[in-house]
Amino acid sequence: MTELMAGRRVLVTGGGTGSGADLARGFVEADAEVVITGRRRELLDAVAARKPGIRAITADVTNEPDVMRMFAEAGPVDIVIANAGVAESAPLVRTSLEQWQRVMDTNLTGAFLTLREGLRQLQGRDWGRLIVIASITGLKGYPYVSAYGASKHGVVGLMRMVAQEVAGTGVTSNALCPSYLDTEMTERTIANIVEKTGRTREEALESITRISPLGRLVRPAEVTAAALWLCGAGSDAINGQAIGIAGGEV
Repeated sequence: MTELMAGRRVLVTGGGTGSGADLARGFVEADAEVVITGRRRELLDAVAARKPGIRAITADVTNEPDVMRMFAEAGPVDIVIANAGVAESAPLVRTSLEQWQRVMDTNLTGAFLTLREGLRQLQGRDWGRLIVIASITGLKGYPYVSAYGASKHGVVGLMRMVAQEVAGTGVTSNALCPSYLDTEMTERTIANIVEKTGRTREEALESITRISPLGRLVRPAEVTAAALWLCGAGSDAINGQAIGIAGGEV
């Protein structure tokens, strides 16, 4: 894997925390050059400080000029990982238009802008990877996450359309769809359950993990391993796939 990644430049949005930070570490350990982006400079700098070979750029994926500047500052990239995302939950009847738009702006519009600019860089080249970190919620339905689930269904659909455009060029487009990850985002979800239901943290966590055949949260390293596989030897024919990382929860 190291030989395949040597000389490759990877851009990871939402790279300051959670799965984005783990993706950055995993790719730099595979000898790639990594650029992480996000809105909070202090988080990005903390990730970059821990591993030589990681460079940080502050950018907001919901802002078109910002995304264009982000790619210009990153320089030519070989692998683009659209990881930035937000999660909010509420019954549909209590989902405000503001909440809906906020989730769509980051999860779907942010992915669109990231993939579009990434593909503009990769056009005319004989190798490249576009990877979206979606969610198992983009493959099936769940209660109380209508905005989030719709955004992730949209991301999976977007990835599949892009895959048809790049088919046969050496560039591929795929999505990774984990169930609940052992990250800060899930901790916020657990805290929200505790606040709204009065359950203990352990009870809130159990309500999440019992959904999955794994019986536990997905580790960020498991997402990173799948992303590295999509960039490795023999992956050229893997295109347009939404790959569940959920222990069979489909």
